[in-house]
Order: sequence, then C-alpha cells, then structure tokens
Amino acid sequence: MAASADIAVNLTTSTVGIASVIVFVVAYAFVMAEEITHLRKSKPVIISAGIIWALIASQFIGDKEMSHAVEAALRHGVLEYAELFLFLLVAMTYINSLDNRDVFNALRSWLTSKGFTYRQLFLITGIIAFFLSPIADNLTTALVLCAVLLAVGKDNSKFISIGCVNIVVAANAGGAFSPFGDITTLMVWQKGILGFFEFFAIFIPSVVNYVVPAVIMYFFVPNEKPKSSGEKVVMRRGAVTVMVLFILTIATAVSFHNFLTLPPMMGMMLGFGYLSLFAYYLKITHGNSELDAPEKFDILRKVSKAEWDTLLFFFGVILSVGGLGFIGYLSMINNFMYVELGATWANVLVGILSAIVDNIPVMFAVLTMNPPMPDSQWLLVTLTAGVGGSMLSIGSAAGVALMGQARGQYTFFGHLKWTPVIALGYAASIYAHILINF
Repeated sequence: MAASADIAVNLTTSTVGIASVIVFVVAYAFVMAEEITHLRKSKPVIISAGIIWALIASQFIGDKEMSHAVEAALRHGVLEYAELFLFLLVAMTYINSLDNRDVFNALRSWLTSKGFTYRQLFLITGIIAFFLSPIADNLTTALVLCAVLLAVGKDNSKFISIGCVNIVVAANAGGAFSPFGDITTLMVWQKGILGFFEFFAIFIPSVVNYVVPAVIMYFFVPNEKPKSSGEKVVMRRGAVTVMVLFILTIATAVSFHNFLTLPPMMGMMLGFGYLSLFAYYLKITHGNSELDAPEKFDILRKVSKAEWDTLLFFFGVILSVGGLGFIGYLSMINNFMYVELGATWANVLVGILSAIVDNIPVMFAVLTMNPPMPDSQWLLVTLTAGVGGSMLSIGSAAGVALMGQARGQYTFFGHLKWTPVIALGYAASIYAHILINF
C-alpha cells in the first residue's frame, strides 16, 4: 500500500510495530475465546484496527508526505472492506428474505419427509456446497446451506456443529478451482497470472481436500433421523420469485466482473435493487393470497437482520491486517518464505497462515511480491490459500460467517477438534496437485 506512494516503510522492529503485533494478538485471543467470554468477536478486532492505525499515524506526525501515505493506505483498506461489506449485506438480505418466505422450512420439511438420516443429510449438504461454491462463491454458498442445516437439524446441536464444519470445508474446496469461487482466486485471475480455464487443473486436488475429512467425519455424525412434525410446510407467496432473483443476482455479479470488469459488489447491489422492487410489489399486494405472511414484507427489516457482528468483524480484521501490512510484517514474512524456504514450502505455509490470519491479506502480500514461479506453483498457492483457511473457523469468510449464523452451535473450539482431520485433507490435496500438475 505504501509502495503505491513510492515510499518504502519498515517499522517491524520499531516500538510501533511491536506494539501493533501485541494488540493484534491480544484481539485475536479474545476472538478465539468468544465461546468462553461471550464477547462478540467484532469488538476486539475493531478496537485493534483503531489502535494499530493510531500507532502508525503517531509515528509520522509532522511528516506531511508520510502522513498522506498512511491516509492513502487506510483509505485503500476501507475500500476493500466496503466492497466486501456490500457484497455480504446483499447476500445476507437475500437469505433472510428466503427464510421469511419459508423456503428453508419447506426444504427441511421435504428432506425429513423423505426419511433422510443425519448422515445422509451430512453428505447431501456437503456435496451441494462443493458444487455450488464455484458458481455462487464459497461465502454465499456456506450461508445458504447453513440456513438449510439449521432448519433441518435444529433439534440436534451435534449434527449442526459437524455439519457446519463439513460445509465450510466443502465450500472452500469447491471455491478453490473457480476464478470467482473465492476472493483469493479472483485476485489471482484479476492479476492476469492465470487464465480462466487454468484454475480447473486443481479440480481433483480440491475434491481430495473435501472428501478426505468428509469420509472421516461421516462416521461421527449421529446415525439418527431428524424429528418430523408431520406437517407439510408450504412456501409463502413470492418464494420462487425471490429464489429466481437470487440466482439472477449471482449471475449479474459474475457478469459484471467477467464482461464489464466491474467489482462483483456492483452486480450484487443491482441485484438488491431487483429484490427491493419485488419487495415493494409484495407490500402493496399484501393480503391478496392465502400464502401471505401475517405481516407485510419490509425489505429494510431483512437488511436489519443481517449478521452485523460478522460484517463488523471483517472491518476489524481487514483494517488490522492492513495496518500490519503497512508496517512491513507481511512483506517480511513472505520474503523469508520465498527466499529461504523455496516456492513449494512457502506456498504450503501460505495455506497455514491463511487459517490464522485470513487468506485475503496473505494472498495480497504474495501477489504484491510477485515471486517468479511457474504456473504449477501459482496453482498451488491458489489451492492452499483457498482451502487452508478451512483448518480454523476464523480462517475463512465462510467459517466466520457461520459462527455468527449458527451462534452457540458452530464455534471456534467445535471446529478446532476437527482440525487434524482437515489438515490431513489439506496435505492430501497438495500431494494430489504435485502428482497431477507438476
């Protein structure tokens, strides 16, 4: 970020740098302890972001040129967050609207009426997540299927916990082989390093990454059937139209990026316009059908029900890590990795770092350094950055979002106990990639 102003910044050994790292570590410790403290995860990272940037700015008081560089870097981070925020807000609003129209309750009713066991439901939701993620992106996919999971298994917390872990792994693995399935693959594609169809070379490694932990976890899923109330749930008026509009919104977002080179967020906001107009129609025609809800459909109420803790958490993380990147820590780490360890081990470690820090800033650092690597290595780092975050619940946008959506049932420690199994799949996918693509 500072490089954009032709200014090299290295505060890694300064008091400001060390203090910033301490602040960030303490904040993340509180995030990890949310299950124990019940302190919402957004609060410590928002404080972390504010303190880190205040420390950076205090270092350059009186230096007009550097103060402008700090301001430019901060604005860049805010812009990145704004795009993610608007994308997520629209996705969450659609999910709340589908929930209001009883789509998920109807699906739950259908699944239970078919007599599927929890184990079969575990497989069904995981497979759908893997194949929907490359189209709808891993975050939106995880949010939609988690809502289904909560509806189907609401009486079994153990199933919801392991089912959410499965969805996170499946969505991240599915998003890794598609240019618009994950933010990191999108970054690599936008940079022009890999062509659109080159990403599909890591399809089989992505399958391996999902299948290995899924097969092991399958035997720990309760071998029972969900309780069925026996009543048939019918979707409310407008449900099918909202589903069609959601698909159209996703298509719009993808098209905006592919054909117009505009941020996907803009396509999502246009899709929000679709939903807003239809919400107006539902509101003025309320009461014309037996399938109407008791209350009128209010789009702003659906916006208000978005998972704001998750959205604010992303603000804190992106700005905190952006501050550490400005200080010079990310460049220092990547220099060490690619110069001292070599590309293969460095790219493996990128995935591990992605689970701890977040894959977006890690991939941004790699792309900024742009180490000379063959396409097979760029595919490897795309794979590891995409699926490495699955090892911790806080390592990917999908995991963070589901912690908010399934609060109290899918938690950091609930995910952590499956980390060794997920890590086994991570290692197996890397081995598969080396065998096939090297």
